Amino acid sequence: MLNTREKPDLVSNDDLALAFELAPVGLCVSRNRIIQRCNATLAAMFGYRAGELEGASFDRLYPSQEESDRIGQAGLDEMREKGCYSDDRIMRHHDGHLFWCHVSGRSLDRSDPFACAVWMLEDLSAQRPVTAALTTRERQVAQQLIAGKTSKQIARFLDISPRTVEAHRARLMKKLEVGSLGEMISRLVGSAP
Repeated sequence: MLNTREKPDLVSNDDLALAFELAPVGLCVSRNRIIQRCNATLAAMFGYRAGELEGASFDRLYPSQEESDRIGQAGLDEMREKGCYSDDRIMRHHDGHLFWCHVSGRSLDRSDPFACAVWMLEDLSAQRPVTAALTTRERQVAQQLIAGKTSKQIARFLDISPRTVEAHRARLMKKLEVGSLGEMISRLVGSAP
């Protein structure tokens, strides 16, 4: 029986390293958006061997440089405000195929969020497959729709007109072969066939 007055043994560094390596989600530590260390789960999620991503820019994991820059800026702004950032986005596997990924990060220093940050990435492919070839802008609009943003909010975020957002939504609906916005969002989040 555990005596409540006794302090439990502290977790050893070996235990922490084991937890990092065997986590069922991708984990990494970055400095200025360069991956310093990542676990095997993250490397495998993106189609790389263990250690192959260390020293690589996060840019390598995005479908385009524009998406990396835009999401990076959104993350930077929110991490300065809150110290953490989270979203669902489409990422790029080493072989080129795209997949939905949930990403959460926490900064060591809110005044310089990217100086050192810890990230968790989870592959959402099983629940949310990418079923149509989408342009960069369509992926950006889809990401914002899933986050519950209105056309006006999406337009402000992407610095385009609400009318342009509506045109992208219409193309998304056609590509995803759906008849309503609700049906499209269900398809995007993986809850509709």
